[in-house]
Amino acid sequence: MTVITRRLLAAATAAALVSAVTACSRIPGVYVYEKDGQVAAATSATDPKTYADSNWTQRIVPTVHDNAVEVTTVAAAIADDPAAAGKQYGSQAGTGSPYAFMVKGSGTVTDVDTSVPTGPVTVEVPVAGGKPVKVTIATGPVIAGTAIRDAVKFISFGDFTNQIDYAEVANQINNKVKTEVVAPVDRDGLKGKKVDFYGAFSSLSPGTIFLVPTELAVK
Repeated sequence: MTVITRRLLAAATAAALVSAVTACSRIPGVYVYEKDGQVAAATSATDPKTYADSNWTQRIVPTVHDNAVEVTTVAAAIADDPAAAGKQYGSQAGTGSPYAFMVKGSGTVTDVDTSVPTGPVTVEVPVAGGKPVKVTIATGPVIAGTAIRDAVKFISFGDFTNQIDYAEVANQINNKVKTEVVAPVDRDGLKGKKVDFYGAFSSLSPGTIFLVPTELAVK
């Protein structure tokens, strides 16, 4: 056998081995081993529930708390020029998506409606020399939307394997709102009380602020 023939045979054997390993990686029960920690790290980063559990206290709540703008300021800016307000105070998940805003405020609870699945709690935030800003806070049991996910800016589609997981992380964040923020609050005794709040809302309807809270404290 010539040297050239041996080399050609070796190359063909190597190519066949690579093809076989690649094929095996797609067969249930046959595994191709990765470097230690590589697969685990990827799974942890892209699993929506793990992501929400890991980032809620460490990153999401502090980000809203530290970057929230007074709701009266944002409301006035939106009323004046929605597009400019979005660019100055908001964040978009993608081109054409509604702006999401991180806001904070203090006001008096004027209504609690537990007959609606979203459990809207209406808060009037005073404005010096003007009409109070009405904020509706979602208290569940249904808390939907992507306001918090989109507002904090650091959560991007590229962090997840597909659109389904990217959407699901918003649901998992909303679940944290239900268990960590809303559950400790006695809604039955809220009417007439003063509250402090932090949270996010999406500009889906002009003049409407439907807030998903990251913090809600009764004074």
